[in-house]
Amino acid sequence: MTYAYDNYTNEGIIASLAVDRNWIIQAGIEGGTDSSLNHSWSTTNNPAPNALFPNKTTRQDPGANPAGTFAVRYTTDDGKTNLQATANGINSGTWGYNNLQWYGLTFYHTFDEHWHISSEVYQEHQNNVPNLNNSYVMTSNNGGPIWTPLTFAYNSPGWASCSNAAALTCTATAKGFVTYLNYQIDPLNNLSLRPEIYWDPQGQRTGTAATYRNLAFGWQHWFSPQIEVRPEIAYYTANKAAFNGNANLGMAPNMKNLTVFSGDIIWHW
Repeated sequence: MTYAYDNYTNEGIIASLAVDRNWIIQAGIEGGTDSSLNHSWSTTNNPAPNALFPNKTTRQDPGANPAGTFAVRYTTDDGKTNLQATANGINSGTWGYNNLQWYGLTFYHTFDEHWHISSEVYQEHQNNVPNLNNSYVMTSNNGGPIWTPLTFAYNSPGWASCSNAAALTCTATAKGFVTYLNYQIDPLNNLSLRPEIYWDPQGQRTGTAATYRNLAFGWQHWFSPQIEVRPEIAYYTANKAAFNGNANLGMAPNMKNLTVFSGDIIWHW
């Protein structure tokens, strides 16, 4: 879940500087997250101005704004430990298609030729997210961007279950933590144990305001240098019913626990 609900695509340019054998710094600029650069200047007509979107025209994507990225990475002399802190897609944080403000820390360590651990923790948020608990927002917000949930039913950016029902908008925050503990049996077989916690207190990312926990066990097997298979079994649990729903079809979630068997085949070429 940590990697399903975070930043995906940034369109821009980034530069890396190796200060010495241990330190690398990075800085860049992009057009927001999951938005093409041309959306930074694109506008559209607003068919129904309201308190959230009062003007006759509106940005096609209010969150598509120039953003900055900055990262610092440290690697030990033996190359076995790596730590990187990153601020990604940082701008005003205005709610948009996926204008996430992402602050995270990653850690990698090799114990020996068999054992390896990798971890990530992050906080991401958006500002001015429409409030699902506000009656005006739910009945009057037919204007603004063409992809608001009331006018664009499928895959529109999520709204937030704000704690203050009187507020039109609020800041929606999510936090994720995931670790992979890996053991290499031999060069063709690797086992992974993955504990995870994902906090979504306003439900803006997952659709349900809940805390999620996950424990997964996976096996990676190489038949050849080209063909790899990755079966996995994972157990998910939430502090309330958060699974087996479909917002696009108006189906409310009705399950707190979920066991998932999954896998894929990768062809490397």
